[in-house]
Amino acid sequence: MTIIVNGESRELEEGTTLRALVGQFKLTPEKVAIELNRRLVRSDKYDTPLKTGDQVEIVTFVGGG
Repeated sequence: MTIIVNGESRELEEGTTLRALVGQFKLTPEKVAIELNRRLVRSDKYDTPLKTGDQVEIVTFVGGG
């Protein structure tokens, strides 16, 4: 299936979840914010399977001071 991740087209296996997608980027699910089809997704919904045409934005938290 084809989805859009951070503005770029990406091919994924059917049934890939948000959590698995984050793992493909070697990111920790607890340290990112995910938007699915322009809606913020709570971390307890990261096991949601993606569908063809979904648009995902992944934002990492950056600390500093």
